[in-house]
Amino acid sequence: MTQPRVLSIAGTDPTGGAGIQADLKSIAAAGGFGMAAVTALVAQNTHGVRSVHTPPHEFLREQLACVFDDVTVDAVKIGMLGDVETVAVVAETLAAHPVPHVILDPVMVASSGDRLLDEDAEAGVRDLIRHVDVITPNLRELAVLCDTTMAADLDEAIAQAAGLAGDTDTVVIVKGGHLTGSAADNAVVHPDGTVHHVPTRRVDTKNTHGTGCSLSAALATRIASGEPVNEALEWSTRWLHDSISNADALDVGSGHGPVDHFHRTRRLEAAADTTPWPHLTGPLPTLPAPSPHLVPAGPHTQAMWEATGEVWGEIMDLTFIRELRSGTLRPRDFAFYLDQDAQYLNRYSRALALLSANATDQEGQIGWSEGAMGVLAGEAQLHRDWLGANGVTVTAPSPVTLAYTNFLVASCAVEPYAVGAAAVLPCYWLYAEIGFELMKDNHPEHPYHAWLKTYAGEEFITGARGAIARTERALASASPAEREQAMATYLNACVYEREFFAQADRAW
Repeated sequence: MTQPRVLSIAGTDPTGGAGIQADLKSIAAAGGFGMAAVTALVAQNTHGVRSVHTPPHEFLREQLACVFDDVTVDAVKIGMLGDVETVAVVAETLAAHPVPHVILDPVMVASSGDRLLDEDAEAGVRDLIRHVDVITPNLRELAVLCDTTMAADLDEAIAQAAGLAGDTDTVVIVKGGHLTGSAADNAVVHPDGTVHHVPTRRVDTKNTHGTGCSLSAALATRIASGEPVNEALEWSTRWLHDSISNADALDVGSGHGPVDHFHRTRRLEAAADTTPWPHLTGPLPTLPAPSPHLVPAGPHTQAMWEATGEVWGEIMDLTFIRELRSGTLRPRDFAFYLDQDAQYLNRYSRALALLSANATDQEGQIGWSEGAMGVLAGEAQLHRDWLGANGVTVTAPSPVTLAYTNFLVASCAVEPYAVGAAAVLPCYWLYAEIGFELMKDNHPEHPYHAWLKTYAGEEFITGARGAIARTERALASASPAEREQAMATYLNACVYEREFFAQADRAW
């Protein structure tokens, strides 16, 4: 469909972290066109609310009429309503102008536990719940709606939500942000009692102002774009986690600051940048590289490793790598990565076979040929076993995988032998070094224990040492021009390695 048109009906936040300001940012970040009708003018900042001014209710009615008289609305997200008259205006408008998707964030209880609505307004919100599609209460609001105490854990909250969903015939989103512990999981609870669990990790930050508004607005947008509510919550949860994880860098306010709504957008924009890589147009990178576990075989591979510092830091800072290390990586992300790695290895083995044919010495011919066979027989089998055991169907190469493997095959097929060796080296050397680092956190219960163990295992390490030695010998016999070309090719492959790891985190 076209870009979904999403209307936010909520209060304001002049510092931009919550209310309609947060809603409009969230709608845009989730791919929608945002509109807003103001229910209340709130004087607040990152330290709290100072005062609330409610404009005449007839003016809210006029705002809503202006939108519905002119624009097709694909979804409505409702936030702060404030009083029973406001609830009535919104309910009457939606009854007169049916909308495909209505998501209600029942702003009833503050994080402090203070009630924000009087009894009449609460009763109005309770009735409104029966006429919307999805509600997104925090745990205190869920308890109020269920006339009970706040849940102590996610299971208890899901049980409360199941009763509410069944009674109101409305989907209830359970949000675990107010729980304690390392997990801040969410869940979709359907009226028929089915539950879709969405795991997410808690972020250690005070900057979570407006997360409830933001999640609801993003959820409304993704639902309006055609995603089922389960998938919409997965996307919105992940997007919000990314926004919270990078909130501290915003430096907005001295209290509980806002989240970075557009961090994902900037990250994808950077990935789509078509500017030539700096090492191809200027001096080589000078950021110091860490001491490698596998030492260079001579001055040429030493120079290559020393030029790897910048891209090494970028790789180790990737969300994919950090979550793989901690064991919190989503199985779907790992499945995507492993699927692409299987695609990659199939083409990588061909590149190694071509390199073997071009090798100028017998050891090189044998070594690269054995590498090609090892990729198919050993590593590729690990991928097939894991994918098969987890019911994942191997698909097709992604644009990143296709570009990287075409680059490798072309480098090994038509470029000088030393250049081809430089092209395939990062897959050995960088993988081995990453494997050494990740193994520091590996243990038998780690969800990706077998994969981590393979790339830090003796067989792979021996192969990587051999690749480093063969590349050094090839460079020693090469001309100065070929060595310069080989360095650029090596760094190209290092950047492709970074993009290969990063792509799993961009596939959502």
